[in-house]
Amino acid sequence: MTADSRDAVVDQGRRPTLTLWDTISLLVGIVVGTAIFKSPGMVFRSVEAVWEAIGLWVAGGALSLAGALCYAELAAAYPRSGGDYEYLGRAYGRGMGLQFAWAQLLIVLTGSVGSMAYAFADYARDFWQLSDDYSLWLVLGSIVVLTATNLIGLRAGATAQNILTTAKLAGLAAIAVAAFTGSHRSDLLQTSPGGGRDIGLALVFVLYAYSGWTHAAYVAAQVREPQRRLPQALLAGVGVVTLIYFVINLSFVVALGSAGAASSETPASDAVRVTAGDGAARLVSLLVMLSALGAINGTVLTGAHVLSELAIDYPGLAWLQARGGRKGTPVRALLLQSFVAILLVLAVGTAPGRGSVDAILQGVGLQAAPWDKYYGGFETLVAASAPLFWGFLLLTGTTIFILRWKDPHRERPFRTPGYPVTPLVFCAACGYMLYASVIYARGLTLIALLPIASAFAISWWHRPRATVGND
Repeated sequence: MTADSRDAVVDQGRRPTLTLWDTISLLVGIVVGTAIFKSPGMVFRSVEAVWEAIGLWVAGGALSLAGALCYAELAAAYPRSGGDYEYLGRAYGRGMGLQFAWAQLLIVLTGSVGSMAYAFADYARDFWQLSDDYSLWLVLGSIVVLTATNLIGLRAGATAQNILTTAKLAGLAAIAVAAFTGSHRSDLLQTSPGGGRDIGLALVFVLYAYSGWTHAAYVAAQVREPQRRLPQALLAGVGVVTLIYFVINLSFVVALGSAGAASSETPASDAVRVTAGDGAARLVSLLVMLSALGAINGTVLTGAHVLSELAIDYPGLAWLQARGGRKGTPVRALLLQSFVAILLVLAVGTAPGRGSVDAILQGVGLQAAPWDKYYGGFETLVAASAPLFWGFLLLTGTTIFILRWKDPHRERPFRTPGYPVTPLVFCAACGYMLYASVIYARGLTLIALLPIASAFAISWWHRPRATVGND
């Protein structure tokens, strides 16, 4: 396939739909999910002073910004959908892109969708005072409804994302206002009662809360003026997330004090309860529900475009490329993604499913999954997929060096400031997170390698289309 013919296939049926605000809304909506409502207490318990915890949230933003600067160059130079899939394929060959896309489908992206769906279900049960019997139906319902919304078209999915992100930002702003205007205000220079310092562990929690901003590049071809707007969206989006995390963590300390912030498992609810009463605290459950739904919707919307790009390069997977109607919705990719997410929910989110998974693992000579060690089914899945997530992010960070060398004449409307230091810092952060996630997951890493093994089988049976030149 020549460069021109591949461009024609890539662009077929796609009129750029997403504005700058749409893209920023996607990024913020995906990143600010449920971690900000759980991670702060873990961070405060891992440091000796409040300012250290706040500083780590700022440092996490700075490291994410370094990554966003790298992605801004890549996205502006190669403004096609797929993000990491496109960059890895160009730098390391289409086989590496396939590995990434297949891992996203089988465990990383779909596992994230399932995890967020369970978070939504937990808080929905609390908000509506429902029994545990409703959990599975709430999980499945959230996945099905948001997939159906995106099947209507990209504009429908983006509109839903804008509504959810706006509501989320309004709720977080209300928490901050309540904390800073309430009568319970604590000294920000207090010592944290955590009792010890483990900066490395705290940074793991922080960077986990920042993950997801790379998804903006997955829909590059759908963004208007992508060579200009994508860098703007990446940098502005990460900047907004950093500001949110800085302000909201200050709010928790102001409302609860360092001891309260460190000991609380639900700092947002506790902060609102202290400043505005029990009735207002119940609304935090609604806010977390909206945050989870926003993260699910954004992940579903962007992830399907990775699979659609994969179908362009692999004739044997061309059926995934099918798009619906004039709006060019990747229908089959959305349906497959939803099917796998639901399959994971049933496999690791239910007792019979976990029993079946253990039987399969033992059948191939592996130990049963240590479900209890990682606090349940989906937490175990997240722990297993984390090494893949950070490993591919590290590889993508290195593509900026490789592509500058392999493709020196490519027009680069945006060039990473501080090169090569900026990408080296980003790669170092990813390398640390890869190491930490492998240490945490230990034997579970073998489970995460199963998608990689299946991708090798796919690449053996389905060869990519030949390309000519640097398209």
